[in-house]
Amino acid sequence: MKLVRRLHLYLGCFFTPLLLFYVLTGWYQTFNPNRTKAAGEAVGWIARLRSVHVDQIYPSESVQAYSPRMFRWLVAVMGVALALTVLLGVYLAFKALRPRWLAAASLALGVAVPILLLLLGQRR
Repeated sequence: MKLVRRLHLYLGCFFTPLLLFYVLTGWYQTFNPNRTKAAGEAVGWIARLRSVHVDQIYPSESVQAYSPRMFRWLVAVMGVALALTVLLGVYLAFKALRPRWLAAASLALGVAVPILLLLLGQRR
């Protein structure tokens, strides 16, 4: 159990800055649909951060070419680590909470509420 907690803690601390970056830029994109589509159109620091989010590059006038390969690998590792950290968190919740049905109910609501909101947003 101690190893699981440490792994959860270290993975969470290491990837938190990058995860927050993706969460915040994704949130911004959700509420600002009129965004630039190409990296060359990115003007201003917010538009450039969106390019990092979407294209894994930070556009600059002085750069000739980009290679996002290393950053994409970091993001891929982050995705796997996030999934592992989330699963470890759920495991720890079920081990730590009494009664366990509270953790199960929270998990079920975390699945049901987004699905319900998506369905309620549909027009037929």
